[in-house]
Amino acid sequence: MTPDLDRLLPDTAVSVAGLTSYIQALLEYDDQLRQAWVVGEVSSARQHSKGLFFTLQDRGASIRCVVWKSQEAKLAQLPVTGEKLLVLGSIRLYPKRGEYQLNVWQALPAGEGLQALRYRQLRSRLEAEGLFDVSRKRPLPTHPQAIAAVTSPQAAAWGDLRRTLEGRYPGLRVLLSPAIVQGKQAPASIAKAIARVEADGRAEVLILTRGGGATEDLACFNDERVVRAIATCSIPVITGIGHQRDESLADLVADARAHTPTAAAELAVPQLATLYAEHWQRVRALTEAAQGQLDTAGAEIKNLRSRLQRLPQTAPAIEDALELCHLLRQKLAALDPNAVLKRGYALVQQESGAIARSTADLLPGQTLLVRLGDGRLNVKVSEILD
Repeated sequence: MTPDLDRLLPDTAVSVAGLTSYIQALLEYDDQLRQAWVVGEVSSARQHSKGLFFTLQDRGASIRCVVWKSQEAKLAQLPVTGEKLLVLGSIRLYPKRGEYQLNVWQALPAGEGLQALRYRQLRSRLEAEGLFDVSRKRPLPTHPQAIAAVTSPQAAAWGDLRRTLEGRYPGLRVLLSPAIVQGKQAPASIAKAIARVEADGRAEVLILTRGGGATEDLACFNDERVVRAIATCSIPVITGIGHQRDESLADLVADARAHTPTAAAELAVPQLATLYAEHWQRVRALTEAAQGQLDTAGAEIKNLRSRLQRLPQTAPAIEDALELCHLLRQKLAALDPNAVLKRGYALVQQESGAIARSTADLLPGQTLLVRLGDGRLNVKVSEILD
């Protein structure tokens, strides 16, 4: 440290560690804070290998609490998100982050939390309106060309989302509609950002996203204004809100939901490399099928050719058969009675239809039918000559 700077520093200046130790002594040795009863609503709770960590809140104020592993079995009531608790503990300071927390020894039920009650009432009302019905869910476009993101431009979620979208589907247009995604101003900001996407008209899908956080940090996604903005949006909406297992009302009304921004991006667009691989796989399958058909047809042609080669006399035999048919046809024509009649001969039949072959079979006065080459006539025998 330079001499000039030494002269500027007041004699009362202390280090960060010194200030933290001083505050720690004030907190941890105060009689009222060494054994304090605190009532509040559990806004978040998570199990850890070292113990149970949860947050109590009341009228906008919150305090972090911890129940160490050795103390969990002694609790009368385990912290459950949304429930009101009366806890006994002591204030402790965590020097590395300069944060204080309440080390809890005992927890007692104190009734249902107001926030949880409001959540259930709003959820029941919106559900009765049909906003969460599966029939309202719209299918996502298979190959969108433009996607809008509603999130904070400073959040890590925006960077994760954009990298995943551009990596999976190069050439995709990703539009940002900035919004505040935490705090009291967040619901109005999110609803306005969704309306901005609709007015722009280019996006085919909207992704509403932010990174992980405590339940109280994600309260804006249970706000009625946000839920209705999603419900009335003209394009499909995907939510990718934090890492919490609990679902928000925004998740329930959205057309699709994911637990992280990256997972939301994976829902929105396919992997282009996978599409290419599937395309070439189909091309190979079609090529193999066509080649198989050609091979089968070629084998059949080869078989027929081989059979024809084993019948060398086929053509002459056919010619002989045709010649024989021609001769038989000529013989039939020569034996045709009509042909004989046309040459000037006549056919005489008795009334019974029998052919008259001899005069011995005839009698004078008998009627006969005479067939000529062209027409017929009836005659009567007037005289029989030898």
